[in-house]
Amino acid sequence: MSILGSMYTGVSGLSASGQSMGIIGDNIANSGTTGFKASRGEFQDVVASNLKGILGGNQIGRGVQLSAVTPLFTQGVVTPTGRSSDMAISGDGFFILKNPLSNEINYTRDGSLRFDEKGRFTSSDGALVQGYKVDPVTGEKSADLQDVVFSSNSIPAEGTKKLEMVANLDSRKPINTAQFDPNAQDKQADHSTSVKVYDTTGTARSVNMYFYKTAENQWNWHATADGADLQGGVDGTDQAIASGVLKYTSDGKLDTDTINNSNINFRGAQPNQAIDFYFGDSITSRQGTGLAGSTQYGSDSQVFRQVQDGFAAGTLTNFSIDEKGQVSGSYSNGVTRPIAELALARFENNEGLYKTGGNRFKEAVNSGQPLVGSAGTAGRGRVMSKSLENSNVDLAAEFVKMIQTQRNFQANAKTITASDELLQDIINLKR
Repeated sequence: MSILGSMYTGVSGLSASGQSMGIIGDNIANSGTTGFKASRGEFQDVVASNLKGILGGNQIGRGVQLSAVTPLFTQGVVTPTGRSSDMAISGDGFFILKNPLSNEINYTRDGSLRFDEKGRFTSSDGALVQGYKVDPVTGEKSADLQDVVFSSNSIPAEGTKKLEMVANLDSRKPINTAQFDPNAQDKQADHSTSVKVYDTTGTARSVNMYFYKTAENQWNWHATADGADLQGGVDGTDQAIASGVLKYTSDGKLDTDTINNSNINFRGAQPNQAIDFYFGDSITSRQGTGLAGSTQYGSDSQVFRQVQDGFAAGTLTNFSIDEKGQVSGSYSNGVTRPIAELALARFENNEGLYKTGGNRFKEAVNSGQPLVGSAGTAGRGRVMSKSLENSNVDLAAEFVKMIQTQRNFQANAKTITASDELLQDIINLKR
């Protein structure tokens, strides 16, 4: 190779060093960028000529060239922020964003999200976060991706359909022969408690429960409410609304539970409200174990837990996001319901994605098509709420690369300088 050729070789080295420095500089500049993925320059040698053709050997190189810039999709450190709309992905996957003007789809690891004036979940520059809509009443999830919207979520009132009671009734009690009297229960009943239910308008109503031991291993129960809450009732006078019988086995398990009478008509609500008074998984009535619910053991009568499924109407007041990307709304009535699910996209080859700027990536031929679904499935990572993923740039490593690249640049410059001196010597031969 001629002396002039060696100068061009040195120039290629200078160019490669400059490109490498540009990649390193970009990494350092974005060391504080949320979700940024560092890149690595990959270089190849250039062959100028083969002196012996296919025989091999005796090949002269012509320097170096940049062959690829490869993004490094290693996991960045996840840092808690305490901000509800901040999210990070631990593992593989990308959040899906849609441009509201062009409907173009992009992908990002930047989870610094927020809400716009319409209650839509967006990126910092207004791109719409995509996910699945979940009906807060039925819990059904949409099949297609949609904008994640929070503002219009509300749930209607729902009357109590099931009242579950976990209790123990004292088997040591003697048989009670007193006749049930709605206005004298406190003196007659072997055990009593008060529960809250909701009518069909979402109004809370107080219901009193009274238990009588009427035979060995058998208890009658009665439910009453103040007449002020009942259609046709008299204020201040209790009125029976339901009753039933509980039978136990000799070892204290619930064998049968029946509702003999139910006449629940709250004032201003739908008449004949049906409420299942559930005392446990009775052996005969419900083919259960007889243990998960009310029992009859030789210990004091007491109620351990009361659960009912009714509630008043409510509006969305807050939200939380779990590791599967499910967004649960907290409503003003104390109810928590799923309202949306964030979708994640996974690619067969993340390194083949096309950078579009703004912490975004776009599908490309080499990346393969996106595999969209729920977090934590099919190789997709899990969502970490109130957190952000930091850049994966290692500053110490980048500075070492910078020093190495600077030395390479200086060495290639020396190559050009030496070639120039040789040319000068050749010119001086003519003198």
